[in-house]
Amino acid sequence: MAEKENFEEIVRIVDRDIPGKTKLYSALRRVKGVGFNFSNAICESLGLDKQKQVGYLSEEEVKKIGSIIKNPESLPKWMLNRQKDIKDGKDKHIVSGDLKLINGFDVKRLQRIKSYRGMRHAAGLPCRGQRTRGHFRKGKSMGVVKKAVKSKKG
Repeated sequence: MAEKENFEEIVRIVDRDIPGKTKLYSALRRVKGVGFNFSNAICESLGLDKQKQVGYLSEEEVKKIGSIIKNPESLPKWMLNRQKDIKDGKDKHIVSGDLKLINGFDVKRLQRIKSYRGMRHAAGLPCRGQRTRGHFRKGKSMGVVKKAVKSKKG
């Protein structure tokens, strides 16, 4: 009965509400910017059971998880998602809303300097070497119109 009383239905980890029945390993992956390797490393470094439900975590454990996600000094540098930042040259790990904002700034910077990747982003085309003959034929950049559609318009 004592375990049932300590159970919380919703746990907030780094600006993300997570249902209490979710296993810790998969719950950490719900935070934007935390993948399966990073989630595994957090569980290992804090000595937490990956299969434990998030609702049974104590407040101290939740705070430790939040602090290690925001400031992962104990984890290796290759796990961080922003190495050698353009502005200050430091290794960082960015999560939640900041990740989306900084990615948007990166794309705008590429467009401003008129790099190949920036121009592909601006045109709405793939910029990582994918072929475009069969895919990416949606929206405004579609160059081929079928005969049946053409005859209806005319």
